Amino acid sequence: MSDDDRSEDSNNQDIEEETVTDLSNSDVCTKYQEASKIVNLALTGLVSQCVAGAKIIDLCQFGTAVLEGQLSKLYNKKVDGTTVEKGVAFPVCISVNEVICNHSPLSSEELADLKVGDIVKIDLGCHIDGYISVAAHTLVVSESADSPPESVDPELGNVAVAAYNAMLVAADAIRAGAKNTDVTKVVQRVANSYGVNTIATVRMHQMKRYVIDGVKEVALKDPTPQEIEEGEEPVPECTFEQAEVYAIDVAMTTGDGKVRPADLRTTVYKRNVEVNYRLKMKASRYILSEVDKKFPTLPFTLRHFDDEKQAKMGITECVNHGLLIPYPSLIEKSDAKIAHFKCTVLLLPSGTTKVTGLPLPEYFKTDKEPDEETATILKDIADREAKKAAKKAAKKKKKAKK
Repeated sequence: MSDDDRSEDSNNQDIEEETVTDLSNSDVCTKYQEASKIVNLALTGLVSQCVAGAKIIDLCQFGTAVLEGQLSKLYNKKVDGTTVEKGVAFPVCISVNEVICNHSPLSSEELADLKVGDIVKIDLGCHIDGYISVAAHTLVVSESADSPPESVDPELGNVAVAAYNAMLVAADAIRAGAKNTDVTKVVQRVANSYGVNTIATVRMHQMKRYVIDGVKEVALKDPTPQEIEEGEEPVPECTFEQAEVYAIDVAMTTGDGKVRPADLRTTVYKRNVEVNYRLKMKASRYILSEVDKKFPTLPFTLRHFDDEKQAKMGITECVNHGLLIPYPSLIEKSDAKIAHFKCTVLLLPSGTTKVTGLPLPEYFKTDKEPDEETATILKDIADREAKKAAKKAAKKKKKAKK
């Protein structure tokens, strides 16, 4: 082999190394972990702010400010002359009571303040260099952050425990070599043991660089023959592989699990990169231009636009021609109790690692017990977490002595 050939092979190898965008690249892994720390910080802050009298718009703006403020502190040096992109990967959504998800109101909208006893579902995400981390959490509003709810409806406690435990066992089941159908089965088993229903429209997704809803996905339940006849398509079977990243997304309800769009303005959208169209309205061209510059692949809210009025005017034409995909707020029947939890997991050589998500609030309790297999898995997860916490505490103590 000549020196020129060796040089060419070396250059090609460098290019290949530069384009590795999964967890086999340690820099990519670090970016996922740093984004996850910020997501957890924002989620923790929002939980403390969800008290009686709080305004939903203020909470959305607070969460966004935390995400953007923390992101601004990291990766500020240019790499090969290029700035590392960072930002919100999924808008902060605050969905209350029977509203399940995707509620992120505009500043101009007047909504009722939170009150004691309201059930709040928080959903958000951010990215560093396109590497996305997401999380969701459910809580009950109290008078202040220091005073947890005095009493929680037993049905709500039960569905919250069910959804949280389903998230944990699903995260444990997503490992290299396993199939998505295996995860669907464990989620359904948990739902059955607690006597609740999954929200069928919610799906778990693989996440890749700048892709929040990858091709590989996991259903919370298999569609019935009747649902297939009505047009619902089963999720194609897939196998998980090492170095992949997944959003473990679980929503459960005391209702029938059949949802419909809420009577609320849709404000969350995502660019459909496969569609182009020559728009006629000036306002529509403005919004599409802004989306292509600022949010070319990830979900955004109309609240992120400088000219909210123009955005509201132009959004319809963009949606009608398939340029933007809407994320409508979804609703269950008014007397249903709903819980939504989400975490991000990394499929590392050492095993599946959960990097986002907060502990289940202690006031969520139930008299029902999980099935024996689920109980064993939950105990194993708790034991592993306890060992990890003890190891971390010992390391911190040793460091303090130096």
